[in-house]
Parts: sequence; structure tokens; C-alpha cells
Amino acid sequence: MKKHPVKYIFVSGGVLSGLGKGVCAASLGILLQKRGFSVSVIKCETYLNVDSGTINPIEHGDPFLCEDGLEADMDLGTYERFLDIEVGRKNFTTMGQVYQKIINDERHMRYEGKTVDAIPHIPEEIIRRIKVAAKGFDICIIELGGTAGEYQNIFNIEAARIMKLKHPKDVIHVHLSYVPVPAHLGEPKTKPTQLSLRLLNQAGIQPDFLVVRSEVEIDKKRREKLAINCNLNSDYIISNPDLANIYLLPQLFRKQRFHVKVMKELNIKPPRTRTDLSDWQALQRRVRGNSKTPVTIAIAGKYFATGDYELSDSYASLLHALRHASWYTGIDLRLKFVNTEDIEKKGISMLTDTSPDGIIVPIGWGNRGVEGKISAIRYARESKTPYLGLCYGMQLAAVEFARNVAGLRNAHTEEVDPDTEHKIIHSIPFNKKYQTIKGEGVSMRLGAFDCVLKEGTLAERVYSKHDAWKDKSGRIISERHRHRFEFNNEYRAILEEKGFVISGTSPDDFFVEMIELPKALHPFFIATQAHPEYKSRPLHPHALFLEFLTAAKKARKK
Repeated sequence: MKKHPVKYIFVSGGVLSGLGKGVCAASLGILLQKRGFSVSVIKCETYLNVDSGTINPIEHGDPFLCEDGLEADMDLGTYERFLDIEVGRKNFTTMGQVYQKIINDERHMRYEGKTVDAIPHIPEEIIRRIKVAAKGFDICIIELGGTAGEYQNIFNIEAARIMKLKHPKDVIHVHLSYVPVPAHLGEPKTKPTQLSLRLLNQAGIQPDFLVVRSEVEIDKKRREKLAINCNLNSDYIISNPDLANIYLLPQLFRKQRFHVKVMKELNIKPPRTRTDLSDWQALQRRVRGNSKTPVTIAIAGKYFATGDYELSDSYASLLHALRHASWYTGIDLRLKFVNTEDIEKKGISMLTDTSPDGIIVPIGWGNRGVEGKISAIRYARESKTPYLGLCYGMQLAAVEFARNVAGLRNAHTEEVDPDTEHKIIHSIPFNKKYQTIKGEGVSMRLGAFDCVLKEGTLAERVYSKHDAWKDKSGRIISERHRHRFEFNNEYRAILEEKGFVISGTSPDDFFVEMIELPKALHPFFIATQAHPEYKSRPLHPHALFLEFLTAAKKARKK
């Protein structure tokens, strides 16, 4: 059978941000995967940052950490979780990357004396990146950041227009828009979406499909109204109402035969005749399971407030990982967000009043709220409440133990107190051997790294139970890292003499990767320098989260 050329599906958004373009793109991708197509994805962001790693998580949510060390938009996490694939640098581009490449090329005379203009050179560079992401795949889904009408994303829109012009049979455009249901009116209003389509039309694009986000299903009357005003076949208007959870969307799209209509527009015949979503249906049966134990998990962090509102997106991957694990452990997960600055101001009661069955101290940077985190860790250790430390949560667990068990007064991390007498956590040597050099004086340990687990430890039992090894015979696991400070090896023996367990190290024994307390001192106290939350998937929850919630469930019963 003759292989068809690569097909491209652009997904844009309108009216407001945060509608779920990534979930829409990934859900459509699943359906096409299930029909036997290989599917690639790429997110085209509008901002000038070269990656998402320099953006405060309160600004743009939790950057997603990829296997190759890329710090990307949260939607790359959506692609990994839905499509069960690993994504990385070729699957993410920002306008900062595009400008940087064009300017570097101009400085190196790669334009051979031509005038370098915004049009066509910026769209051409975007198209080049899209084709790199698509190479070797049947279908490439391109998610365009921002919303229709924003000047920031005009070059991404222009790239989509040019590709449609040059490859009319191989490119389609899906527009995701919002139809609100104002409480004082009680009916869906289509005007915002009509205006969004007009803005897209003005940029030279007539979408093939309209996916309508709303609180409710779109009825026949509104569907017909949108069809006539947006110049669309009413059958190509796909309803996307609020759902109990995002992982229901592939089934909803299948019910509307979204993927079948897309295949028809792209003129491709699927290798498989059925769209088998039995694994996703099994997941939903777990989600709906009614024999659940309520378990309260306190997340002691600082990236919660955005103005007068609470922003859970700052810890998006962590929350996904906890939910995935809760569905497989029969737990009614109840999350309590505790701002560690409040602990500093008002005392540990800010944490204890939540009656936590388990405590997590997650990723973090800098000194704001750090003493509150240390207080939360001390409470977890002394009260024998199950504890999971992630990155900063591991570093500060080491600091807390040094201060309050090993008797090293004023022990701290160099990040917060560079003049402390006891730098339990210190900076990584500025060397490409150990880290990624991001800029002048800026470096981080980024991406997947191997770790050897110590025999007989809690860490080894956790990974063994779920067969989560990279190399079982060598007791090697692989996790993703994103940090610029490390455990100071000068304090290994001092802390170990007091019961501190170093349960995981890098293969060369240079980096401390995992720490824990022995069962005689604590039922479940473990922390990792890595970020297991970025590897959890709804069909494959991460071992650490499964066992942490199991321990919290046992604590609840006691």
C-alpha cells in the first residue's frame, strides 16, 4: 500500500485562554492512534522565552519537564499522558526560539545577503520546525498558543495559512472556541465564537471543524446558528461540554465520530477498522468506583496565590500524578493546599488543622516560605505522618534532619543562606559534565538521569513492587531532574550516623538522589531529588505515588 504524505491538523483557540486546546488535540490524537496511525504533536507558543523554565509557575502554570531536559508548556504533559509517548525539544517551539534561530542564521550569512523580513522568514522557520516534528509520522497535530485575534500569535496563524495554501489536501484546521451560558440569561450565547471565527477569517483561515467548549452540550438550534454564521457544515461542529474528568473526552469525541470526519477530510484510510478504547473505559470504571476511602493529602507549597485567587496549575503535574494513583488505590483523594508562608506567620496549626493523612513538599525555589516547609517536614517526621518530598522537598528534608536530629544548628541550603556554617545543600559544580548550561552563570541539572537504589530500602521495595526498573539486575531506575543545588556529600556520614538513609545515588555515587527514614523511625518517609510526577500517566500511575497514597490510606485507617 502506498504511503500517504504526512497529514497536518492545526488546532487553534478563541475567546479565552485555558479552554483545553491541548486536551482537545491529544484526545483527537488518541482516536487516530487507535485506528493505527502514528501521531506526532507540536506546541507553538507565542512568548519570547526560549523555554518555559524561566517563567514563574504562577504566571503560566507548572512547566512540564521532558525526558531530554526541555522545560516546556503544560500541554506537553497532556500529550504524554494521553498519547503515552515521550515528547521533547522537537515537539515544542516558542517565538523566542524562532527569533533566536533567525537572528543567528542572519549573523552567520545563511540568508546569503537577502533582506530578512518578518514575512516570509518567521512563518517559514515555524513551518520548518513543524515538519521536523512530523518527520516519520502519519499525522502531526499542531497546537497554536494564544487565541484568535491576538497580535502575538499572528506568525503561527500565518504559518498555518501558508501550509494550507501549499498543501490543501494534507492540511486541516480545527478551531476550539467558547460558548458561555450566562447565569442571568440561562442559555448558551454564540456571539463570542462567531467573532472568534471572523478574526480567524481575517487572518486568511477558514477552519474545517469547530469544537465548542461550554458548560453544557450544544443543542441543535445553536449548532445551526454557528454553522450559518461561521460558514461550517453543522455536522463538523463538535460539542465539548464540561466533563467529570478530562480523560472522558476521547470517548465523547468518538461518540461524535470526530476522528472519522477528520479522516474523511484528509482522505486517508485507517489501518484498523475499530476504535478500541477499552483501556480508557476501564480507567473510567476505576474513577467511578464507589468503594473508596477518603484520604487527605496536604501539599505544603508556595505557588498558590494569583491575586485573590488560588492557582492549582502551579503544581499541575503533581496533581495529575496524585489523581492517577488515587484511582488505582481505591482512594477518595482530598487535597489541601497549605501556603508555607502562612505556616511561618500563624504556626504549624495551618497544616495540622487540615488533619492530613499524608504530606507532600513539592518543587520550589528561593527563600520565600522555606521555613514553613521545614516546619511541615518536621511535623511529618515527628508525627509519623507519611511524607513524600519532591526536589526541594528532598533538600529541605535533609536540612530539617540535620538541624533537629543531627544537631547541626543553622544548617541550611546554600540557595537560601550562602553564608551558613553547614551547607547541607550546595550548588552543583559549573560543569557540562553535570548539568545543562542555560546562560551566563545559570545552570541546571535537566532531564532524565539514572539512579542506583540501595538494597533493602523503602525505595527499592517501591520500585520492585511495581517493576519500575530501567535495569532490574543493576537496581537502576531513571527519573527526570530539574534543579541547580544538590546534597553536600561532606554530610553523608554525619547524617547517616543518626539514622538518615541515602537510598539512591547516581551510578558514579556523586549525586544523592533519594533519601528516607528507616521503618523503625517512620512508617513512610521518602524523598527524591527527581520529579516522578512528570512520568505518571493515567493508565500507568507512578510507583512512588501509588505507595505514598497506600501508606496514607493505612494511616487514615489507624
